[in-house]
Amino acid sequence: MLNCRTCYGLVIFLLIAGGSSLQARAGVHDGGVGACNQCHVMHADESGPIGDNPLLRGNNPSDLCLGCHATAFGAVLGMDPLAPPPEMGAGNFVFLLEDNLNDGPDGMTNPISGDAAGHNINAPGYGLSSDPTYVTSPGGTYSSALMSCTSCHDPHGNGNYRFLRGPATQAGSGGTFSYPAPVAVGLDIVAGAPESNSNHVAYRSGMSLWCANCHQDYITSRHKVIKFRHSTDTGLKPGHINQYNAYNGTLDPSGGSQATAYLTAVPFEDTANTTGSMAGPSGASRLTCLSCHRAHASSAPRSGRWDFNVETLGQDGLVSGSYPIPNPYPDPGQERLCNKCHRNVPGPTADPLDFQN
Repeated sequence: MLNCRTCYGLVIFLLIAGGSSLQARAGVHDGGVGACNQCHVMHADESGPIGDNPLLRGNNPSDLCLGCHATAFGAVLGMDPLAPPPEMGAGNFVFLLEDNLNDGPDGMTNPISGDAAGHNINAPGYGLSSDPTYVTSPGGTYSSALMSCTSCHDPHGNGNYRFLRGPATQAGSGGTFSYPAPVAVGLDIVAGAPESNSNHVAYRSGMSLWCANCHQDYITSRHKVIKFRHSTDTGLKPGHINQYNAYNGTLDPSGGSQATAYLTAVPFEDTANTTGSMAGPSGASRLTCLSCHRAHASSAPRSGRWDFNVETLGQDGLVSGSYPIPNPYPDPGQERLCNKCHRNVPGPTADPLDFQN
């Protein structure tokens, strides 16, 4: 029979056995008994904001997650879309608050609102709401109204990269996973340095298939959705490998070296990747959805790692007034980063069918 003594006695035993640092050592997401009350209300008379779920210390799961992770421990939201926190790999939800992301020629007359920046998590306490454009996930059937941090991440922890969910688990508010969580190594979100070419997430395998849990059509159709042809989960072709390794920006398009060719703005999967590796791709490397997109959001439509609507990276932010995504090359005339893998890339106004792999 469960009563007060059941929990109290167990906590006292663990504190005696493990010392007073039990909670710090167990970790909030690792299932330690002393850590449960960081997120959950244990008794009905405890104070704290209580929303639809009377067991949570937040209005809903995403509000609760952002209570710790908005400006620290990954800083995935921040406070100002013009001054986002340092990039740790996944992108930043603060760009969902932008009023215009369109830096194309029609940016003033055809603004693209911030909801196009990425995944619209429902976190009303932080001004974030469900996607107003897509009823379900693009290329899939997951309800946008259910999108939250716990749709992708298991708040109780597991052995996967960033606690991402996998088969036999359910999204926090509905939906199931058919494909396993990806294999990757992330940066230290507590005290680690921001992302750079020598300090970055090491994507190793499975990312595109994991995205397909909600965006299936972008895998099965090879990204031919909405007239755009691009592979999404395949090994890099020899021509792409050679181009990636040789390309060192618009001013030096063939002066690169494979040993230092890695560009964090255009990552790739490889089982040999480490968080500090700087080598470019090899015959074992693969393209992934995150080669072009951020997982959370970015200061560009479609969560782009660069703005797909501009001719040169120096144009980013000029028309819209939005945060300009940092240019990885010291040249405001730097062409779009499609050129890291491709040659003779058509402009952003060209028919997408003209794009050649």
